[in-house]
Amino acid sequence: LGLWDVVFMAVATSAPITAMTGNLPVGVGFGVGLGAPATYIWATIILSVFAVGYVAMARYVTTTGAFYGFISRGIGRVPGLGTGYMVTFSYSVFEGAIVGIFSYFAHNTLSEQLGLEVPWLLCAFVCIAAIYLLSYFEINLAAKVLTVLLLTEIAILAVLAVAVLFQGGGPDGLMPEVLNPAGAFRANGIPVASIGLAMFIAFWSWTGFESTVMFGEESRDPKRIIPIATMIAVTGVGVFYIFVSWMTLAGNGAEESINLSTGPNPLNLFLNPTESFVGHWAVVTMEWLMITGSFACAMAFHNAASRYGYALGREGLLPRPLGRTHPQHHSPFVASFVQTLVVALWLFGFWYFDKDPYLDVFVLLAVLGTFSLLIVQTITMVAVYRYFMHHHPEESIW
Repeated sequence: LGLWDVVFMAVATSAPITAMTGNLPVGVGFGVGLGAPATYIWATIILSVFAVGYVAMARYVTTTGAFYGFISRGIGRVPGLGTGYMVTFSYSVFEGAIVGIFSYFAHNTLSEQLGLEVPWLLCAFVCIAAIYLLSYFEINLAAKVLTVLLLTEIAILAVLAVAVLFQGGGPDGLMPEVLNPAGAFRANGIPVASIGLAMFIAFWSWTGFESTVMFGEESRDPKRIIPIATMIAVTGVGVFYIFVSWMTLAGNGAEESINLSTGPNPLNLFLNPTESFVGHWAVVTMEWLMITGSFACAMAFHNAASRYGYALGREGLLPRPLGRTHPQHHSPFVASFVQTLVVALWLFGFWYFDKDPYLDVFVLLAVLGTFSLLIVQTITMVAVYRYFMHHHPEESIW
């Protein structure tokens, strides 16, 4: 993998179109209202600081089990093992969450555009089967698929945002007040603020950018490529999210943004301004790109979870067959199959208990996985500091 292969793999895990269309309505309707774009500002700052220490460690330690490897080197093998299990669980949960919203997008789009009433569970199983087939082959095939899907989803969101900007926004203008950082900590047009939920949703929108380090063993020049790719992923995604979320609220206006986010179809927060400012063709395109974008995201999380399972299996910390690679494609095909089976069982369980693929599968699993990952990231920062104190004291404190 080259530099841009790694960048696209990481950004695809963040899934801009899924992060925006799936997460922003939750942040607006049930988080901090019109202050939702401000939560992305805080997340950009905090994760950029995290990335500084993270990429500094990546210059010295190249391992597929990134968090596990870093914490083992900085604090010790036992804490590293615990967090290795925890982050494997997180990424596994994330694939289930994204397949949930994929099935929600697919069910709605097939119904509205083609008149087909396909059960969401069937959509979900088609998704995970296709992901497994692609992940079975060597990593650069998956990278090429992710690159194409990522560029198309970024393009449609950029078209919407730029159209709103150049047309001066909706009924309330461009609404620059939504970018006030203080807005992330109060109710802005909704009865009660849920600051914690809004922040979780913001951080969840970035989840996966740190996966750049996991591809170190499969990249051409990891000591150079991984640090650059990580910083591009975290800061580039941050600026894009802030801009798109701001323009989306501006396109709808203050009152309508909240009404749509709490309404029966929260996706209209994006579809309505796309119809008004760009045209119906863009709405049709966006609905299909929501499907392909969430598929790309789920595949990226699948690759991440599989590689953690592979790393732990290779060292005998999970059943050793998980540590096998395909003799021809060199992919962690056993760990990939187990991850596919686990996600299929979770989705079947949600369907059996008649749960909603968006509000239950997507939101609940996303919050669970994000909480776990934030704990791991915090421990990683302690490990990075200890590692440099003991092994490379010549590095700056920053």
